[in-house]
Amino acid sequence: MLIEEGPDHQGVGSWVPREKHRLLCEYLHASRHAWEKWPSRVLIDPFAGPGRIRVRNEEFTREGGSVLAWRTLANTAPFSKVLIGDIDKDRVRASEARLSAIGASVQGFVGPAIDTVPRMVAAVPQGALCMAYVDPYNLQALSFSILRTLATLKIDLAINFSTMDLQRNVDLETDPDRARFDDAAPGWRERFHRSGVSKSGQSGEFFRYWLQLVSDLGFKYSREMPLVSNDQGSPIYRMVFFARHDLPTRIWGDVARSRNRDLFDQ
Repeated sequence: MLIEEGPDHQGVGSWVPREKHRLLCEYLHASRHAWEKWPSRVLIDPFAGPGRIRVRNEEFTREGGSVLAWRTLANTAPFSKVLIGDIDKDRVRASEARLSAIGASVQGFVGPAIDTVPRMVAAVPQGALCMAYVDPYNLQALSFSILRTLATLKIDLAINFSTMDLQRNVDLETDPDRARFDDAAPGWRERFHRSGVSKSGQSGEFFRYWLQLVSDLGFKYSREMPLVSNDQGSPIYRMVFFARHDLPTRIWGDVARSRNRDLFDQ
């Protein structure tokens, strides 16, 4: 079956298992007893890929994020349903097969996340506690409408926010003829105009505005937002956690704090 090997087919960066998958699984493990209290538990991954990865310069393959997440709670409070999506149907089918093989009740959705997430939400049993792992390649794919739709559920959000894309392109995107970031943070240009932000402060201002938009959906965000860096040491993501209650935010903070850097140091 298909394996995720990155955009150049040379393997994904080592930061994927070292940082992104590790943080997700450590949070789920630390919160396992809280999950036990809910009769219905749902994992949502709208950018799931094929369920298995190969890291650059490694001869073997590893399990993908959704598979690892399911395994993490399998012995204490297994997810009663796993909803996965990808724009490629073969990747969805591969991920479905891998999750089914380890005992997960899985349902796949084919298409861009902006289309699949409403269908995923409709498939969530009433009253279920949900965890969404949102890991798009870039900011263009992180449509705010995805988060607004997910916010209709009892849900915690772990979001990989592409700081590299933001820092490289935010100045270019101030051009009104461009629109790559518009879906991620509707109204961001007006925010820049009102605040009179300097060129050097654009990345931080955009990120603060995005945090506020998501918070306005009824969430609190953890101040612990670990930077995920590539193999050359350059920051590429911040892993941002949102919840409506103090307990999950506190658990995330305990997991993420040791690798945290100041919120707007990049």
